[in-house]
Amino acid sequence: MLTRTSTQSLTGQLADRLAERIRTRLLPPGARLPSVRECARQQGVSPYTVVAAYDQLLAQGLVEARRQRGFYVRDSAPVQDGRQGNGADANGASGMPAAIAVQMMASRVPADASSLIRSMFHRPSDKPQPGMGVFPPDWMASTFMPTAVRRMTNTAALQELSLQYGEPAGDMSLRRSLSQKLVGINVPASPDQIVTTVGATHALDIVSRTLLRAGDPVMVEEPGWALEFARLEALGMRILPVPRRADGPDLEVMAQYCKLHSPKLFVSVSVLHNPTGYSLTPGSAHRVLKLANEHDFHIVEDDTYSHLAPEHATRLSALDGLQRTIYVSGFAKILAPNWRIGFLAAPPALKERLLETKLLATLTSPTLFERALSWCIDQGQLRRHSERVRIRLDGARGRAVKLAMAHGCTFASEPAGLFGWVDTGVDTDALTQRMLDQGYLLAPGSLFHARRPPSTMMRINFATSQDAAFWKVFSKVRSEL
Repeated sequence: MLTRTSTQSLTGQLADRLAERIRTRLLPPGARLPSVRECARQQGVSPYTVVAAYDQLLAQGLVEARRQRGFYVRDSAPVQDGRQGNGADANGASGMPAAIAVQMMASRVPADASSLIRSMFHRPSDKPQPGMGVFPPDWMASTFMPTAVRRMTNTAALQELSLQYGEPAGDMSLRRSLSQKLVGINVPASPDQIVTTVGATHALDIVSRTLLRAGDPVMVEEPGWALEFARLEALGMRILPVPRRADGPDLEVMAQYCKLHSPKLFVSVSVLHNPTGYSLTPGSAHRVLKLANEHDFHIVEDDTYSHLAPEHATRLSALDGLQRTIYVSGFAKILAPNWRIGFLAAPPALKERLLETKLLATLTSPTLFERALSWCIDQGQLRRHSERVRIRLDGARGRAVKLAMAHGCTFASEPAGLFGWVDTGVDTDALTQRMLDQGYLLAPGSLFHARRPPSTMMRINFATSQDAAFWKVFSKVRSEL
């Protein structure tokens, strides 16, 4: 049986046990692993521990995931130990001395972006989860959302919206509402320049599939959103990481990339950057746009956290007027994760190409929820709801910062927005595995770098990091490391 007294995490123990059975052919090629729930029941662990262990086996090439069928032993599983380093150079990684970096890499069991995303659906426990990327459900609960849906599901409306495909570009009433909303942040986009999507991630994917081909170089801010690195890598793009500073991206690095690689695209989070909380300054924004014009690349601006930011925040799309920029945002973070509504606003010359990519993937998007969202925007409900969440978040941020600092953590950037970028002083991949055994999900710093170097950083969600009990467990586990 797995033991909680072992120096190895439960995830590591389970992954090693299954790996040994695969290598000794006790689990032969083609054998199906137990379902996540069944394995969790057999081993007396949380479903998330099983998911993390299966992800390690996937990374080692020992198993494969078959859509809607589960995990199976690969026909030609490698026999070597899958725990390898992630390519740090001789000088170490993330500014750490080489000896410390090597020691961390030898002992760490890396998490990955898919593990973090799966955690949204397989929570390790009912405890608050500091590594989550969303607000707790009770923060988003409202009375106006059910009202909006009821208005769209009376008999006549339900017939109209459900029994035929909607407009390919998205419901016109929503596109008008979005166009008017963008005026408030000085982004000039007519309804005809807007395409609705199945969430902001879908919008980013549409841009990538339209403008890029496998092997194309893409500049992405680092640290950055874990899923964006993983998504671009899966599409076969060549990722060029650009260090993110307090005022914006490192312009010298960008200029050098432009000379050497002629990148096609730059992916940026200008406002309340994930994970640092940084926001772009006007001076830096103008220089980024100058580089884009000089070297002929497009910029996709991910403004997912716009609802938490002041309207006067600097946005590339506002300064550029949607010439080289493509603006992307959504509503999952602030309003309704399961409505899956996002959108992009693009230069007129690109709109039809982007729409064609959407058509090939999803045909249209769900008109019923788009019409309901339009009502929420037009009635001012979304604006008032966002204001309430911002006020609540300000209080949560203050409490979480005090707790983090009281337990020996430091902030690498001024706390702002939903996320904090925290230095723990220990390898956060190892810390993440051990905290999972305690029922807590962390977001280790390595996830936010393209090449996954060892890191002492972690991202915390201020809304879910106010629990003193978590910080007490965190402090104990960290001291054991």
